[in-house]
Amino acid sequence: MRLGVIDVGSNTVHLLVVDAHWGAHPLPDFSHKIELRLAEQLTPDGRISEEGADRLTSFVAECVEVAESRGVSELMGFATSAIRDAENTEAVIDRVASETGVRLDVLSGEDEARLTFLAARRWFGWSAGRLLVVDIGGGSLELAAGLDENPDVAVSLPLGAGRLTRQLRGDPPDPADVRELRRRVRAEIAAVTRDLVKVGRPDRVVGTSKTIRSLARICGAAPRAAGPYVPRTLTREALAELVPRLAQLTAAERAELPGVSEARAAQLAAGAVVVESALELLDVDRLDLCPWALREGVILARLDRMAR
Repeated sequence: MRLGVIDVGSNTVHLLVVDAHWGAHPLPDFSHKIELRLAEQLTPDGRISEEGADRLTSFVAECVEVAESRGVSELMGFATSAIRDAENTEAVIDRVASETGVRLDVLSGEDEARLTFLAARRWFGWSAGRLLVVDIGGGSLELAAGLDENPDVAVSLPLGAGRLTRQLRGDPPDPADVRELRRRVRAEIAAVTRDLVKVGRPDRVVGTSKTIRSLARICGAAPRAAGPYVPRTLTREALAELVPRLAQLTAAERAELPGVSEARAAQLAAGAVVVESALELLDVDRLDLCPWALREGVILARLDRMAR
């Protein structure tokens, strides 16, 4: 069957169309996205602004038209931290549903972590052994660990690259702000490390998300054009050397680095601080990159339910 998934993230709203059958590899057919930056469309009282809701509704309606033109038989939609943490979540969800016919499923942070873990497990397979998965988005950081398809522990922290970037003043950011950000990030990750390590030492540590892919590309990983099956890694040693450099560059200068888009350049320094902190506190030497993440996890979970 042909499935469509609308992923409403803190930075991007993304429609992915795939040909998917239970027990088979989901094959991408079409991708359609926009940099909406909902996390930046907040009013002082924490509500998604009228303009943000307008643009979201308009783009979801556009996704419905695209899905119909691509022959999609089922269209799903989900939202993550930008919508989840807003003060007017239900009002925005209701408006999108009434005007487009798509009711977005608001995922909890733990659900995000579990579904991303499922995608990584299916990509690397059982031979990968015990997994630890690190995923950073615009609004939150997800960590999950376990031996099976459902992780033994899954946590979500409000440490997304976009969210934290708003706490940094200046371009490049003030060094004092970067130090304070690093202190806060490490304190929050340290509070959950025991839960993650007590389930056992991972045999493989996996990284997903655009931020991690960009950091790996700067550090020498193969470009996207090389395809999804080329092994890509990000080492803690390389990242430790990169973080101070990123903090000293302007957003425009970061955008000139390999694998860094202009839209994501502003968030890369904060994202790098989070990833480096997670690797050090969890005593991880390297991440193996996974091309599948939350969207694919949502698709795989849907196919599993259909097969029951």
